[in-house]
Amino acid sequence: MEEIYIDKVLSGDVDAFTYFIKTYKNMAFNIALSIVKDEQYAEEVTQDAFMKAFHGLKAFKRTAKFKSWFYRIVVNEAFLRLRSLKKTQTFISVDEGDDTILHEHFEPISEDYNDKIQQVLSRLNTKESLALELFYLQELDIDTIMDVTGWTRANVKVILHRARKNTRKIWKETT
Repeated sequence: MEEIYIDKVLSGDVDAFTYFIKTYKNMAFNIALSIVKDEQYAEEVTQDAFMKAFHGLKAFKRTAKFKSWFYRIVVNEAFLRLRSLKKTQTFISVDEGDDTILHEHFEPISEDYNDKIQQVLSRLNTKESLALELFYLQELDIDTIMDVTGWTRANVKVILHRARKNTRKIWKETT
């Protein structure tokens, strides 16, 4: 199905790209948010990633899935934004009261529980929160995570292990 839309866009039908925007905007935003930890920056990263994908569609070799290729763009854009923020010494803050991202994935048991989950996730480092987002929330397999992030299989497994361990530790600290 995506092949049809790719062909349409490459043949000049610019409106056909809206298929990709509708299909991947929420997931791209969540991935970006897991890295930059700020909704405004995540929105900017998502927009930039879609622009790069649109302009770079001719370079897409179709040996990988579009989804993996696009997520790789999102991850790269998010890390690029994170580096530029660190250079300008802008501090990234997370509004702990905002739980809209969590509502997209599951119904919280209670507001206190939801706040606690948000607090735990915001305290993880960037790689760990990205790994958890891709593996558990986006339900990507290890091979796809390797394609998206550029990490080795061992690195993905280690980061997921550390993320789980740190999540348990932070969870205990907040109770």
